[in-house]
Amino acid sequence: MVKNNKGWTLVELMIVVAIVGVLAMVGPSILTQTTRFFLLGSTKLELQREARAAIYVITRELRQAQSNTIVIDSTGTQPYYSRIRFTNEAGNNITVAQSGSSILLTEGNTNTTLSKNLGYMAFTFPRSDDMTIVSVSLTLQKSIYGGATKALHMASERVRVMN
Repeated sequence: MVKNNKGWTLVELMIVVAIVGVLAMVGPSILTQTTRFFLLGSTKLELQREARAAIYVITRELRQAQSNTIVIDSTGTQPYYSRIRFTNEAGNNITVAQSGSSILLTEGNTNTTLSKNLGYMAFTFPRSDDMTIVSVSLTLQKSIYGGATKALHMASERVRVMN
């Protein structure tokens, strides 16, 4: 007796349909979670790079300041302690200030934007008896998905003014 086994049984077809159905239900959520994870990681990396670059430039300029010219204040529309002004050793007037969600560095008539993702920035004198030490604090934030934001806080304590 020769048996001809062409085709599939009903049980095999039902198993395949069940597996495909489970994959169709789980697939979109896996894809969504993978996309969110990628966006979160890339945003975190971008904010870290931006914060490091901004802190580097600000501390480099502060180290060259003349300590008796440092003024920490704010513009009328920005938070307290969000602007620092000083004269560097070359005699140039430098201002680092918050302007909305941007950090602006002004040297003479030249404006440079250090970041466009600023959430908070503050300059303080951590010791009232030593005006040659300035504390810099930055929080950068960026929208990622579904109204959520990723924030990164970076503080550079005790920038020693060299002049």
